[in-house]
Amino acid sequence: MIISKSNRLQTVTEYYFSNKLKEIDRLKTQGHAVLNIGIGSPDLPPPKAVLETISKAALQDNVHAYQSYQGTPELRNAIQKFYQKNYDTALHADTEILPLMGSKEGIMLISLAFLNQGDAVLIPNPGYPTYTSATKLVQAKPIFYKLSQENNWFPDLKELEKENLENVKIMWLNYPNMPTGKLATKKLFTELISFAKKHKILLVNDNPYSFILNKKPMSILTVPDAKSVAIELNSLSKSFNISGWRVGMALGKKEYLKAILQVKSNMDSGMFYGIQKGAITALNLDTDWFEKLNETYRFRRKIVWKILDKLNCTYSKNSVGLFVWAKLPKNKKAIEFTDDLLQNKKVFITPGTVFGTNGEGYIRVSLCASENMLTEILNRLN
Repeated sequence: MIISKSNRLQTVTEYYFSNKLKEIDRLKTQGHAVLNIGIGSPDLPPPKAVLETISKAALQDNVHAYQSYQGTPELRNAIQKFYQKNYDTALHADTEILPLMGSKEGIMLISLAFLNQGDAVLIPNPGYPTYTSATKLVQAKPIFYKLSQENNWFPDLKELEKENLENVKIMWLNYPNMPTGKLATKKLFTELISFAKKHKILLVNDNPYSFILNKKPMSILTVPDAKSVAIELNSLSKSFNISGWRVGMALGKKEYLKAILQVKSNMDSGMFYGIQKGAITALNLDTDWFEKLNETYRFRRKIVWKILDKLNCTYSKNSVGLFVWAKLPKNKKAIEFTDDLLQNKKVFITPGTVFGTNGEGYIRVSLCASENMLTEILNRLN
C-alpha cells in the first residue's frame, strides 16, 4: 500500500468468522466435506408472501430511486403495530422508530452518535464481538462486565456498582442473550433501568432473537420510563429468515433517534423500496409463521443435544434463540477442542472464547443446519 492504515485499525482484527470461513473454504478445495454448524445464518426460506411482495414491488415504476433515510411511513407503522401486538410496547411511529439496514449497522451508528474518544462502554463478557469492535473503532474504552452461569448469565449490578463508572456512557445488553440463550426477566430490566438512571448511562438492548424458540417476547421498553435511558435494536433477520436483506430498527426516545439519524443520513441513502414492502408483509404475518419456524428449530435442537451428549458437553434445555450454548468437559479449552473437531471430524463449531474470556470452556452450536447435516455430524462422531 502507498499509505498506512489508520491507527484505529490497530485496535481491531478481522472478524473471527471471516477468517474461519477462509480456512473452511481451503479445506473444501482440498476435497474435504466440512460441515459448518458455527454460523447463525438462517438456511430456511423467508415466508412465501414476503417473497411475492418484494417481487411485485421490484417491478413497479419509480421504486428504484433513493428512499427516505427514515423508511416509509407504512414501514414505521408496521413496526409500531408489531411492537404493540407482540411486545405490548407503545411507540410513536413518526418519532420513536428508525428503520436500519440491519441491527449491526445500528451498533456502529449508536457508537458514532454518542461516544467520544476516551468515553467508556460496558460490554457483556461473553457477548457479541461487534460491541467491542465498534467501541474501539470510535476510540472509546471497553469495560467488560462478567456474565456467568452461576449468576444465570445476568450482569451482577452489585459488583458493577463497585467500579468507577464516571466515564461510562453506554451499556450494551443482549436479551434474549447470545451466545447463552438466556432470557431476561422484567425484574432484571427494571433493575437495569434504575442503574442507568443513577449513573446516567444509555442502555442499548440488542433484541434480534425474540421469537426463536421463545413464546414470550420481551422488550426493555415495556419498563416504565425506560425510554428516558434505553434504546432497543431489533432485526427481521432471524425472525423471518431475511438476514441478507439487512432490515433492522432502532426504537426509543425521539432525541436519541434523532442523534442516530444525524449519523445514518450521512452513511447511506435509504433502504430499497421493495425490501421495505417485503418487511411490511413479514411484520403483518400472524403467529402461525413463528409456530412453524420453531417446530423446525425444536426438531433440529433435539439432534444438536444428541451431538453435544456425544461430545460429553452439558447444556440447558431451557435456553432460547438460534444457538445452543454448551459447557465442555472439565479442563477442555474451547479453541483446542473446536480446532481438533474441525481437523479430525471436519465439523466446525464456534469456540466460546470468540465472545470473550468468560466463554472459555464453552462452545456454541448453530441451529441453522438441515436435519440431514446434523444427522451426518452425529454419524461422524459415532
